[in-house]
Amino acid sequence: MSTTYKDEAGVAAMRVACRLASEVLDYLTPFVQPGITTGEIDRLAAEFMVKQGTVSATIGYQPNGYPPFPAHLCTSVNHVVCHGIPGDKVLKKGDIVNIDVTVIKDGWFGDTSRMFMVGGEAAASVQARRLCEVTYDAMWKGIEVVKPGATLGDIGHAIQTFAEGLGFTVVREFCGHGIGQRFHEDPQVLHYGRPGTLQVLKEGMTFTIEPMINAGKRDIKEMGDGWTIVTKDRSLSAQWEHTVLVTPTGYEVLTLSAGSPATPDFVRAAAVSA
Repeated sequence: MSTTYKDEAGVAAMRVACRLASEVLDYLTPFVQPGITTGEIDRLAAEFMVKQGTVSATIGYQPNGYPPFPAHLCTSVNHVVCHGIPGDKVLKKGDIVNIDVTVIKDGWFGDTSRMFMVGGEAAASVQARRLCEVTYDAMWKGIEVVKPGATLGDIGHAIQTFAEGLGFTVVREFCGHGIGQRFHEDPQVLHYGRPGTLQVLKEGMTFTIEPMINAGKRDIKEMGDGWTIVTKDRSLSAQWEHTVLVTPTGYEVLTLSAGSPATPDFVRAAAVSA
């Protein structure tokens, strides 16, 4: 597999698919309340995808060595790092949950995820709120680096130094990825690394930046279902994800919609000073 560079038509198609993925999360937001099951969240998402004319990329997805993924999205609660399978799990006040959505529209993939604090911010512990905030900012620290001539190592370094500098740890075993007319393309986008290393970014590249940050140690393990990944020490884990386009002068975040969380202050400040 090699990196694909999107032309004008490809970029236009990616904008649509990515916006629609984000709109699934907009739709789900008011339902993420104490008492709902993760399976009900999945059912609501599936119904909404039909209405918007998209198809889930995750249901039936089966990389080599894995069982088929059985749901339309991933729900990763508390110490689940990623790939949580929706089911009978009832969300409780104070839980944190990552909802990860990938849709297909006209053969193009859009991929994004958000953290939710069940019962609102006031219901979450100080540690949980801080973890969610730092992980969101870490993702944006990586995004801010994106421009032609920068490297993948620059992205990883920005995320790693920010998160670790605040006392959190970065999961190493999972990374962002190229995306377009395939769910997973080159390059792999590590969330740690050294500046000036790995592939040089060029206009037309589209890839995800999706750091997984732990409150405790970075070590993880796989559960018996073949998909669910948890922290070994059962510490909380958080993840945010956007799909990004490399533009002639910088970046464009493709997975934005009306309900997307506000960008961090440091991003807005950089835009004003540019």
